[in-house]
Amino acid sequence: MKLYEYMGKDIFRKEGIPVPRGQAFFNPTGVAEYAAGLPAVVVKSQVLSGGRSKAGGIKFPSTATDAAAAAEALLGTVIKDLSVQAVLVEEKLTIDKEYYVAITVDGARRKPLVIASAYGGVDIEEVPEHQLVKMHVDVHSGIQPYLGREVARRMGLPAGEAKQFADILVKMYTIFRKYDAELVEINPLVVSGDKLVAADAKFSIDDEASFRWPDWLPRVEERSQLELRATELGISFVELDGDIAVMANGAGITMATLDMLNHFGGSPRNFMDAGGGASTEATAKALEILLSTNPRAILINIFGGITRCDDVARAFAHVRETTGIPVPIVIRLVGTNEQAGIEVLQQQGMSAYRNIDEAVVKVVELAAGKGALYSGDNH
Repeated sequence: MKLYEYMGKDIFRKEGIPVPRGQAFFNPTGVAEYAAGLPAVVVKSQVLSGGRSKAGGIKFPSTATDAAAAAEALLGTVIKDLSVQAVLVEEKLTIDKEYYVAITVDGARRKPLVIASAYGGVDIEEVPEHQLVKMHVDVHSGIQPYLGREVARRMGLPAGEAKQFADILVKMYTIFRKYDAELVEINPLVVSGDKLVAADAKFSIDDEASFRWPDWLPRVEERSQLELRATELGISFVELDGDIAVMANGAGITMATLDMLNHFGGSPRNFMDAGGGASTEATAKALEILLSTNPRAILINIFGGITRCDDVARAFAHVRETTGIPVPIVIRLVGTNEQAGIEVLQQQGMSAYRNIDEAVVKVVELAAGKGALYSGDNH
């Protein structure tokens, strides 16, 4: 569960981490009056996505009246397919330097991990490895001030900044544990005059702990309407930006299918784990979700265990006969009731692949406009 920037900063403020003066607004009313009390203003759209500035989601108005106009212009707009329901109106900082600091979970080591850099303000993926400071945290002792000072020393921070940085890092770890976080990130952590200030806040809470924070749930929903619809069906589904829709049965096989598509030059439109034991009706509804993403082709990769190949085939036949499937589709069926599934497909004038490499190559060709509408090899 990701929190909006203003929510993260509210927590920072409460726990003693310096943040700019600011307030969230859900309509333009009161923005001008609030902005008039600030020396300089920035208006930030609140969406659960990076790259807001490049998408025009951050405005720097010169007057209080302009701030209200900026808020009105941003509210209700769409940034990276996400609707802007709130804006953060806050004091514009004078920035002398920018740092990066985060605490996240290292799943392989099963420990919290501090990541810091003297080069902030950009995506952390863009920072070379040798410019990153990484330190695992013993959960029994946590982050003590001396560890904060050690990270600051390795970043090359001067003494005055190092003391402030260590204090902020200790408080970040307190927040990380207290709020069941998977990620607490400040990028950038700016030097403004003689103070370190959190100019942004990225905060992600473990979904399994969301029941502890019921007041946040009505305000935080990062899933699209299709993702919500899939959730109601008990299907794991995430929209992506490619053109080949994907259905598989199991998180591992789905991820492997996406990797293979990329390897052979395709681009997945989604992640869909239809799970094990889905009924014909649920599988048909899952297919309808895939079609609603307007893909150029569909790849179904089923390794039948609990999931029965004939159920998947019947779902395909049902959708084709009722609503139609207007795009090329490739099906790979292996496992439980495989032959029965192939017979259902043959009645629809198509067959199924057993070799996933061949299926992926074929669907990539079909998405590029090459080959027949339905394809398979039955071997």
